[in-house]
Amino acid sequence: MIAHTIQLALAPVFVLVAVGNIMNILSTRLSRIVDRSRYLIERHAETHGADHDAVVREIRMLDRRIAIIGRAILVMVLSGLTIGCVIAMLFLDGFMKLELEPVTACVFTLAIALMMYALLLFLRETRIASASLRIPHSFLEWERDL
Repeated sequence: MIAHTIQLALAPVFVLVAVGNIMNILSTRLSRIVDRSRYLIERHAETHGADHDAVVREIRMLDRRIAIIGRAILVMVLSGLTIGCVIAMLFLDGFMKLELEPVTACVFTLAIALMMYALLLFLRETRIASASLRIPHSFLEWERDL
């Protein structure tokens, strides 16, 4: 009986590992964004004119990215907590015969849905980052053959 319960719990445990790895990626991105924003905040008072406008535009974009990554981390944590509930429910059902299968299935589906939402937020943040990092055509010198 316990061996079967442990086998059932393995799949959610692997999902929990994936959630942890994704959270590591998200927190690393957040850290880099925060570092960049601190640098730009220092430059804010030193710039004027077009340079100042460029700094303000980038700070605004970084603020948006921080909000999105923060939301993704929150949703991913909720997904991880929900996966933990699934594992607990599997063991409770295995030992106490509480007939929790339908509830466990719903909670697991919720956990996967939360993870998917967090991944969509991550995709949105990376798309914003990619769009802001476009290299101006003048630097690419397409008219030159190299």
